[in-house]
Amino acid sequence: MCTIDTICYQWQANPLHIPFCAINPTQSLSSSRHHSNFPLQVIEMAKIYNEREEKGEKESARNGGNGVEQLPSSLRWELLPKHVAVIMDGNSRWARMKGLPTWAGHEAGYRSLEEMVKLSCRWGIQVLTVYAFSFENWHRPKVEVDFLMMMIEGCLKENIECFLSEGIRLRIIGDSSSFPNSLQEVAKEAQEKTKTNSRLEFNIAISYSGRRDITQACQKIAWKVQHGLLDSADITESLIEQELETNYSTKFPCPDLLIRTSGEQRLSNFLLWQSAYTELFFTKTLWPDFGEPEYIEALCSFQQRERRFGQRIVSE
Repeated sequence: MCTIDTICYQWQANPLHIPFCAINPTQSLSSSRHHSNFPLQVIEMAKIYNEREEKGEKESARNGGNGVEQLPSSLRWELLPKHVAVIMDGNSRWARMKGLPTWAGHEAGYRSLEEMVKLSCRWGIQVLTVYAFSFENWHRPKVEVDFLMMMIEGCLKENIECFLSEGIRLRIIGDSSSFPNSLQEVAKEAQEKTKTNSRLEFNIAISYSGRRDITQACQKIAWKVQHGLLDSADITESLIEQELETNYSTKFPCPDLLIRTSGEQRLSNFLLWQSAYTELFFTKTLWPDFGEPEYIEALCSFQQRERRFGQRIVSE
């Protein structure tokens, strides 16, 4: 869970609002004595998360506890994508539909991401890349941007030990020079501590731009040509890929499957080069509502695709 401080930040200007995470989830929400001072929207958020916690506990018990890898019957190990990418869209719309503030949508979206990471580990997905904050998102209202930066920092801090115990290797891609100094330090620490993990490569794209990624790759290659380290005739697709931000992956730098939520059907400047032959899956489900059933649906859709990579498949 994100720290209470990150939630409180949004409400510093209005002390009448109390963050929902201040509500003890073990208390009965029907008790007006405990919650009479909380806004209705805060109580509604607490209800949602209590339901999710109960569902998670039941799911864990059914699978024999944490750490047990059990693939749903509709999925096949040999047909699973190695690298899944996700455009997590719809947090703000989810919040508006429920009469909640924008920060509540981002917090709910974080919960969905937590579940996807756990499921990816359990099911043997090897690389998960998520679009958390685009380079263009810096143009959003400052209060929202500041909250997102604080939330991301808090989530990284709180999950370092989890990443270590679960074998998750964290990598931040994007223009980290734009991050607040504290976030830069936390991101650097988390990446350094998890660099030898290999169960799941977890990439978080923050201040990321697909066009910028390609541009910086070209700039690096141009510098090498200018200084006589490389001949222009030697520039190939493979060489460009080596300079992209996803190239650090020793497994699968290009996603097999890209999922976008909320009904939008575009890439929005995400992994433009890397997605040349990626299978796309669009769903109308808003990201905070994206859970295990929706993930299974996306993976089942992928399993039914015939990936030809431009070639013609001739049946025998």
